[in-house]
Amino acid sequence: MQYFASKMWQNMTTVSEFLLLEFGDLPELQGLLFLLFLVIHLVTMAGNLLILVLVVTDRHLHTPMYFFLGNLSLLEACYSSNLVPKMLSSLLTGEKSISVKACFTQFSLFAGLGGTECYLLAMMSYDRYLAICKPLHYAILMSGRLSIQLAAVSWVSGILVSLSLTVTVSQLSFCGPNEIDDYFCDVSSNVRHISCSDTYLFELSAFIFTSIFTLPPFILTVASYVLIILTILRIPSTSGRRKTFSTCSSHLTVVAMYYGTLMLVYMLPRSSDLSQVKKVFSLFYTVLTPMFNPLIYSLRNMEARAALDQKLLPVTSVGHSEARGGQ
Repeated sequence: MQYFASKMWQNMTTVSEFLLLEFGDLPELQGLLFLLFLVIHLVTMAGNLLILVLVVTDRHLHTPMYFFLGNLSLLEACYSSNLVPKMLSSLLTGEKSISVKACFTQFSLFAGLGGTECYLLAMMSYDRYLAICKPLHYAILMSGRLSIQLAAVSWVSGILVSLSLTVTVSQLSFCGPNEIDDYFCDVSSNVRHISCSDTYLFELSAFIFTSIFTLPPFILTVASYVLIILTILRIPSTSGRRKTFSTCSSHLTVVAMYYGTLMLVYMLPRSSDLSQVKKVFSLFYTVLTPMFNPLIYSLRNMEARAALDQKLLPVTSVGHSEARGGQ
């Protein structure tokens, strides 16, 4: 991807680097923000990689639902690795500049991973729909082969989103100003400010491509949960409704967090007065959601908790044995 991006933008720009303004208006909090985002990044990576290891190694989790969860955890780890290290470096050293090549590579990865996440969340919603609304046919309808194909479609869709936006933004010239009022290279939101070309075609193309690659999974996600809720409401007993809802509550929480903050960021009017508000909301779906996902799934899913306990139990037993031996 980096090689492709460098070829596409070679000799197309006169700006050699961009300046990410990040949280420059809070100089007294740079050290505190560094520590905060460092902890968030470490927790995000540890939590998502732990979920991924559990899904791969525990045979009880070799089901379509956890297969999709493993893909989501891998994606969230990539998401955090793409955005947070540069932000941490800037907060620690005060160096806000990023090369044009690195900036567009980060943007391409961000767009691709975002597209993949939309489709993965939709596939997980469809999986929950089949499990709740068609339980007797679930094993046949959601086979292992189909789950692999749906995950592959999600990743390929993300790649297509990335390539589409990369091609369209490469047609623009960047000759100044070179300041991006954000903590990462969100070129699509700042293109009017940083490009000296007519951005109408880019914005139109970006709108069309993002609509094609994000609207269908969003509609599938909403439709799946409408049908799920209607099915749950038809269950006569309160305990039955509660038990059934618990099988999809974790995923519904993640979907609400992701799409809720995403829509707030991109539906708010473009205004300098709202730039700080948009930064805060964008932190939720780019930095905080990847951290919360493994916590939500591990705390609210009995199978995940049981698998985690099995992995930790031998370590705890060894520790207790050593302690008794020492006595």
